[in-house]
Amino acid sequence: MGVLQNRVAIISGAGSGLGRAASISFAAEGADVVLLGRRASKLEETAQLVKYRTGKVPLLLQTDVSVDLQVEQAIETAYEQLGRIDILLNNAAIMEPGTVHEITSENWHNQISVNLTGPFLLSKAVLPFMRKAKYGRIINITSGLSWNGSGGYGAYSAAKAGLESLTRTLADEEHEHGILVNLYNPGTLRTEMHATGKDPAIVTPDLIRLASLPQGGPTGTILSYG
Repeated sequence: MGVLQNRVAIISGAGSGLGRAASISFAAEGADVVLLGRRASKLEETAQLVKYRTGKVPLLLQTDVSVDLQVEQAIETAYEQLGRIDILLNNAAIMEPGTVHEITSENWHNQISVNLTGPFLLSKAVLPFMRKAKYGRIINITSGLSWNGSGGYGAYSAAKAGLESLTRTLADEEHEHGILVNLYNPGTLRTEMHATGKDPAIVTPDLIRLASLPQGGPTGTILSYG
């Protein structure tokens, strides 16, 4: 029996990269997984892999995490169909280069809306169900750029810095309700955003560890690969 047996895990950005690897790993540990993403075809690919490798049939919900109504509907549907929400992995992200001098306001807002507002909306939507159960595990994916910054990636870096602050705030607000909120920095992964790096599957054991923390476990912390 896996450590996530009988848990329901919602994974954003599940259509590729770390989200896809986490979906497979969480299901292999017994979780019922809910796949969120903007591209239905990519979610279908992940769903087929989850079913092939674990035998579990995930719930697919095409969702733009930056749109309030879509997030609310997705979370309500997940709860209605599965009866509980235990884990949220805020993984969806976009990275578009551009210096502060050249980046457009539209591009800035787009990156902030997906990388920071998305996790806020999803977390806000799942909190009532987690509070009711007095149990929840929220994992937010961050990056070293949150504190180092990097020329040409101001919007992405700023969003991740904001996400880290939001994580610590949520951890402080929700620990009394049995909800643990932590950050994970996987380092450079080989995904659609990076041509080189580690296989995302290498870091999923760390995510499982955060998703299965015991009551009273660490909250408001950051765990990095390696």
